[in-house]
Amino acid sequence: MNPPVILSARLVVDRPAFRLDIDLQAGAGEVVALLGPNGAGKTTALRALAGLIALSDGQITLDGRLLHTLPPENRPIGVVFQDYLLFPHLSALDNVAFGPRCQGASKAEARRAAAELLARVGLAERASAKPRQLSGGQAQRVALARALAVRPRLLLLDEPLAALDAHTRLETRSRLRRHLADFDGATILVTHDPLEAMVLADRLVVIENGAVVQQGSPAEIARRPRTDYVARLVGLNLYRGAAEGTRVKVGELLMHTAEPIDGPAFVAFSPAAVALYRSRPDGSPRNLWQGAIEGVERHGDNVRVHLRGPLPVVADVTPAAVAELDLSPGRQVWASVKAAETHAYPA
Repeated sequence: MNPPVILSARLVVDRPAFRLDIDLQAGAGEVVALLGPNGAGKTTALRALAGLIALSDGQITLDGRLLHTLPPENRPIGVVFQDYLLFPHLSALDNVAFGPRCQGASKAEARRAAAELLARVGLAERASAKPRQLSGGQAQRVALARALAVRPRLLLLDEPLAALDAHTRLETRSRLRRHLADFDGATILVTHDPLEAMVLADRLVVIENGAVVQQGSPAEIARRPRTDYVARLVGLNLYRGAAEGTRVKVGELLMHTAEPIDGPAFVAFSPAAVALYRSRPDGSPRNLWQGAIEGVERHGDNVRVHLRGPLPVVADVTPAAVAELDLSPGRQVWASVKAAETHAYPA
């Protein structure tokens, strides 16, 4: 069952040469990730929710209460900024206690609540440390505890792991997921990292050029991308064409697919599903075309080959295949994909 919706927003922000216009909902206990390329409007949306940018139109409702009419300090929102913005002259404990003090709690009450939160994020022993004495992962957890200390109904996370090195990010991502699972409000996460979104979020909202282009669970997004950006994000080749049964006309090529479908359709397949040949292969592969190698690059343990031609494609092959086939830029090769690995769905 879907959690009850507690955040409902239409965010419209007009700027010179840019317009953000999106609808956004989040349920109690739900983590929603905003994904998109640079300049798509992700951070603008987050700042509009926080009240740091005024809406040009639309409204924000949280727990049935209009939020966009309130000043930022009166909104029941906690924010973790990309660089955390901890007060450098305060200890970790006093950083976390700052919010409750602003809400009218006594010093003793605020510090007691702060100590409980620091213990919850595993930093009880670092309560007296100043921000400069904390590691990146520790500073991130203090920032999260500070955001939670005001007992928000909406938690906003702006690239919360971007400032961390790769090893620290792995550990902190796991901890953050556990902390978010205990939060009963709604969480909006802005990130450009697809893995971060897939691990932390229950639902993804993909924004391009100020508009929502796709949303759904991580599994749905990964299985059926609807734009080139999303396809690259999840590592698939994506094309649009006209389908009739198990055949889809994509440009000048007729692609055979695993699923029958009629009408406008997307066709998607993995780079690993693409086989490359120096000469036309024997037999009759259902999906076969010729192209020229545009570029070759390392991709994990494999090599990613970019082909141009009637169907521009990305293929993942082994280093041994690169040497055996002499896959160098400009060389003509044949590409093939089995119909069983070629998936079609409505456009």
